[in-house]
Amino acid sequence: MALNTETGGAAAESYSTVAQADAYHAARGNTLWAPLTTTEKEQALRRATDYMAVYAGRWKGIRTSLAQALDWPRYGVVANGYDLASDVVPVPVANACAELAFRGAKGDLAPDLGAQKQSVKVGPIETTYAAGTRQTTKFQAVDNMLMPYLSGGANMVRVVRA
Repeated sequence: MALNTETGGAAAESYSTVAQADAYHAARGNTLWAPLTTTEKEQALRRATDYMAVYAGRWKGIRTSLAQALDWPRYGVVANGYDLASDVVPVPVANACAELAFRGAKGDLAPDLGAQKQSVKVGPIETTYAAGTRQTTKFQAVDNMLMPYLSGGANMVRVVRA
């Protein structure tokens, strides 16, 4: 099934098209993206867009329509001092989706988490983790791309006074 990237559409599945993702990775010399089939790229872009729901409570502005499937486009977003058009997905958001798609092309970006391990020993090698160590992967490059479009920090949510 072809990837639906209709901006603001009720059936949209990705913030990035395959062509945008191809251009993003080619510009960065990421040769491991090109050999993937179009179907694999579309599936990876869908998974990446699904993963981007982790930012749902932190995006600046509001959705332009109740019927739209994805969080973008948005109304009332100011990034780097400029008002963004409310009918587009910003290029850095599409690029972040492409980056996540590459990282998740062969697997799950948000695997289920089990009990946190304090220590792991394999033969003579032992690793001990600090208490409270993060169990999930933090995609810092993606967070950096999206920073101008997010409100607050990673552990903050928007509070609206009634």
